[in-house]
Amino acid sequence: MTKLTPALASILIAAAIPSAHGQVMLDLSKVTCTQWSGYKITNPQNIALWLSGYHNAKRGNTVLDTQALSADTDRLRDFCLVNPQVPVMEAVERLLASGK
Repeated sequence: MTKLTPALASILIAAAIPSAHGQVMLDLSKVTCTQWSGYKITNPQNIALWLSGYHNAKRGNTVLDTQALSADTDRLRDFCLVNPQVPVMEAVERLLASGK
């Protein structure tokens, strides 16, 4: 019983300590093409998915065309390679304005 007490105490102490959760919030209006395309924040595909949802929701579109998403992500990557300092959300707006 005496060997079990320290083990139980350790378990109870560990359970009582709140776990630290890292939370990262991104303001995508400030993310540049360099940051997006250079994996400096996260995988660019993660942000491309969010951007697709954001812009499709603005247009009331609830359909996800996975092939178009892939092609649009490639277009955005190509645009960002030439325009590294442009905010990525502005880049998407420019690409949408220029048509598909």
